[in-house]
Amino acid sequence: MDQQKSMHTSLIFINGLALSIGLIVAIGAQNAFLLNRALRNQHQYAVAIFCSVTDASLICLGIFGMGSLVQAQPQLLFWITWGGVVFLFIYGALSFKAATKEHAMQEDYGVSEYSLAKALTIAASVSLLNPHAYLDTVVLLGGISSQYLGSDKIWFGFGAVSASFIWFFCLAWGARWLMPIFKNPLAWRALDGFIGVIMWSIAAGLIAHISAM
Repeated sequence: MDQQKSMHTSLIFINGLALSIGLIVAIGAQNAFLLNRALRNQHQYAVAIFCSVTDASLICLGIFGMGSLVQAQPQLLFWITWGGVVFLFIYGALSFKAATKEHAMQEDYGVSEYSLAKALTIAASVSLLNPHAYLDTVVLLGGISSQYLGSDKIWFGFGAVSASFIWFFCLAWGARWLMPIFKNPLAWRALDGFIGVIMWSIAAGLIAHISAM
């Protein structure tokens, strides 16, 4: 009986883990910004902690009742979406501007372009001004979790939260393997241009979402 219960709990945990990983692995604003900081060796673990805790908080809010509240307040998502459009457009423009400049990674990887406060402020913006974050964590995961009760709901949430910490810290740590490539200034230009495309693509998608509301 205990073995069956353990297996049941493990499957629920894995379900939450897999669903959450599937939602956050795609390249988005959070991942792009964290990758950018990690490749420059600038506050990447602080940013990873912030992104993980933010996602975990939103997941918990969705699982424990806030999902229905967000669904019932469409105006809230409307204004969050417009805030996200403005921020992503500006950040994308700055990335395109950076792509036109010559810059290479320093040999000691120690030069910091952003203060910790600025890095965390931008991390907060890409995390909290992105309506997809609310739709994925609060609404989608919150809705799926409604099929579970009691301790099953907690294990599902634990799996979903674990996915955020695993992914963001793997991204922050794993970027070191790409550092030799980014000793080439052209690689930095390509990365900045790629991030600009991502930001503007997300902004365009948000505008399309607003038009359909």
